Amino acid sequence: MRKTKTSTQSNYTFIKRNVFYFSRRVPEDLQHHYQRPRIVRSLRTKQPEEAATAAQLLSNQLEQLWFQLRLQKQTEQLSSLSQFQQQSSQFTLEQALAYYLEQKGKTRSQLFHKHATLYVSYLQAAVPNKTKLKDFTTRDALTFRNWLQAKGLSNASVHKSFANIRAIFNFVIQEHALEFRNVFKGMQLPSEKDDAKKRLPIAIADIRLIQSCCKAADDDMRWLVALISNTGLRLSEAAGLMLNDLCLDEEVPHVFIRPHKHRPLKTRSSERVIPLVDASLWAAQQIKQNVQASDYCFSRYCNSKGCNANSASAALNKWLKVVTRNKDYVLHGLRHSFRDRLRAVNAPIEMIDRLGGWSLKTVGQGYGDGYQLEQMHLTMKLLSLG
Repeated sequence: MRKTKTSTQSNYTFIKRNVFYFSRRVPEDLQHHYQRPRIVRSLRTKQPEEAATAAQLLSNQLEQLWFQLRLQKQTEQLSSLSQFQQQSSQFTLEQALAYYLEQKGKTRSQLFHKHATLYVSYLQAAVPNKTKLKDFTTRDALTFRNWLQAKGLSNASVHKSFANIRAIFNFVIQEHALEFRNVFKGMQLPSEKDDAKKRLPIAIADIRLIQSCCKAADDDMRWLVALISNTGLRLSEAAGLMLNDLCLDEEVPHVFIRPHKHRPLKTRSSERVIPLVDASLWAAQQIKQNVQASDYCFSRYCNSKGCNANSASAALNKWLKVVTRNKDYVLHGLRHSFRDRLRAVNAPIEMIDRLGGWSLKTVGQGYGDGYQLEQMHLTMKLLSLG
């Protein structure tokens, strides 16, 4: 077989035993229509001019066929997309919730699932006559807002409800390329600050009383309170601790606050190390000595599936009010007091933010390794005096 090319010969021909053949490679996107990657046909002529004409004709026919195949594929894709959109447009609120939790909730806590389900139930109660996402209107969003306020929810809870519903609608609309807008987007909501109750910092005398009562009761619930009292931990951070987060055999006893599968952290800056002093050190020692059958410091509130900080909050806040005889105190007030107590001993603002896991205020605060554990320990020991 020999390939030649003349001024009258097509680019798609070759000569074999003095007879011209046509040969053209099938485009990659169409090869699944053919058994072989190249089309080869005898042109049944030895004349260059006849071969060139025949090859050009075959090539034109192939171009037309391939155009039709591509057009057919595009039509099928558009038809499939249209069917997909039609099916997706029939998404009910319950289906949307299930899809949202399946896709977004894989690595999230039980609380994430619980909140999403709760707020969808609120929407169903407020607008009981609507089931499909596409049927919800701006008027329904207004009805939902008014229903939440009539239910007596705080402005912060109204915002949370809308944020969850908006996120579910957004996710499903984007994932399924649905052609209707999210009516829960851009809704005017009451200011969260208007009815927000300021959490009171707990007075030093009351903190000492609380710590004393914790040592007297000496059980897992009181270990949790005592641990928070001199560390400023968020309740979920403390309740979700693992035993190996407590490091008591080091020169400076400390606790690691780090994310776990059962309990993620609120922000990136929440990951930190806090020296343990006074009542918090006592609580950590009691946990290490008494918790043997579990990897969790507080298995009452924690397991591999999640951390139920809400349950802890309800029980401990009730106990706190009884002990201090102050109905306005809540456990989170210890965290507010922690910041005030650090201010009182002239702790640098950057150290305060790092100990409390508060977001850094400047770019410069993120430079370097920050304060050494020993430096923070010296400051923390002053809390025992103030």
